[in-house]
Amino acid sequence: MNDPAHSRPRRGIPLRALIPNAVTALALCCGLTGIRFGIAGEWEKAAAAIIVAGCLDGIDGRIARLLKGESRFGAELDSLSDVIAFGVSPAIIIYLWSLQFLPQFGWVFALSLAVCCALRLARFNANIDVKDQPHKSAGFLTGVPAPAGAGLAMLPLYFWLWTGELVFREVYIVAPWLAFVAFLMISNLATFSWSSLRLRRHIRLEVLALVGILGAALLSAPWATLSVISVLYLLAIPFGIRSYARVRRQRAAAQGAGA
Repeated sequence: MNDPAHSRPRRGIPLRALIPNAVTALALCCGLTGIRFGIAGEWEKAAAAIIVAGCLDGIDGRIARLLKGESRFGAELDSLSDVIAFGVSPAIIIYLWSLQFLPQFGWVFALSLAVCCALRLARFNANIDVKDQPHKSAGFLTGVPAPAGAGLAMLPLYFWLWTGELVFREVYIVAPWLAFVAFLMISNLATFSWSSLRLRRHIRLEVLALVGILGAALLSAPWATLSVISVLYLLAIPFGIRSYARVRRQRAAAQGAGA
């Protein structure tokens, strides 16, 4: 005879579904905390808060897949967190740091980053169930992702914290740069994703050593290291475009051969 207590379905949300959502909420809190530090003029802490939010955003999805805790709620929460942590927060921080000294139009440039981040994530959510996604099927992203866009938007701040040169705080540099990053976020350019990167077997140890050195550099010289990483990411965009074009040619050739 079956025990009625065991036959009834369990109610509530499993813990494995809460853990990745908690990480996403932490990323959101870090982004908002960056605004608090920006208001106080603590620019190093403000930038660090956005970086920590980016790190948390990079692992919440992997934790969800590892624990089999993916959910529609988690996906929506992740998008809302990204808009605030990587769109609104960097925009306000950069405005307080530099763009407030550009009368009338400074806030417009700051808004462009937040709005374009929201538009990018809205496009991503609208296409999440679309089967025909050439970039995604080839392992590429469409445009610059929100965390990377936030990191690039703060590149002048990194340079300023690194060198102390006031020129990087000038509005005539920061304003067009923010507009450029906003464009990259909503563009249709193919950019590298983790799944599009392939490492050869014989360089695994070298890559691990490089990761260790990079971690040490982030601890000892964070702003110089973040500046170099941001510049390298920018330089990688043309290579991503070329790599995707090669994939398209290969697909077209395969379709032509199969016709």
